[in-house]
Amino acid sequence: MNGSRTLATAARVLRQLRHDPRTIALMLLVPILMITLLRYVFDGSPGTFDSIGASLLGIFPLITMFLVTSIATLRERTSGTLERLLAMPLGKADLIAGYALAFGALAVVQSALATAAALWVLGLDVTGSPWLLLLVALLDALLGTALGLFVSAFAASEFQAVQFMPAVIFPQLLLCGLFTPRDTMQPALEAVSDVLPMSYAVDGMNEVLRHTDMTAAFLRDVLVVAACALLVLTLGAATLRRRTA
Repeated sequence: MNGSRTLATAARVLRQLRHDPRTIALMLLVPILMITLLRYVFDGSPGTFDSIGASLLGIFPLITMFLVTSIATLRERTSGTLERLLAMPLGKADLIAGYALAFGALAVVQSALATAAALWVLGLDVTGSPWLLLLVALLDALLGTALGLFVSAFAASEFQAVQFMPAVIFPQLLLCGLFTPRDTMQPALEAVSDVLPMSYAVDGMNEVLRHTDMTAAFLRDVLVVAACALLVLTLGAATLRRRTA
């Protein structure tokens, strides 16, 4: 992987996104709007918002980054841009890393805005450090970016890219422990949840919610999420195709 080529790819993606205000609004504003909606859904029960708000603070950025990244990458392939780029001295790893870097920069902004809004505007009450909350939210957004880059290799149209969401995101959403503790699930489902990265994202948020200091469980959770994001990016580079047939 060449650093200068990776940076050049990231700069090109960011220039393109600058001319697409709707995509930027989707990435930066939708998580804040969802967290705000959730806050007022539980307006009469602030404790409920505090108990699940932290978890959703990580889940919402993951979902939006998954959607935006998968569709944007597929659009590049169907338009022939990827084919032209890969005809140049640009490796697949350079391309995937450049996309991950560009969307990762937006993920930093997205996570910071959503975390700030939840804590200091909507009054989300957490025991731990806001910086740890931000770290998990950022890793979740990066995981969503990695998953979006990966699944875009298997979609032939933008509609198909969206169709991957029920297959990739919804099972994790149901099994991550958001609706019920994972250790109370049917044993087979608990075993499946133990290998899904969103489970560790929710566990990490819950650790910040309950503990003042960084715990060993929190460190394990963030390392698992980060490792899953790196693994999926590697798989994305291995399965990247020049164009959609």
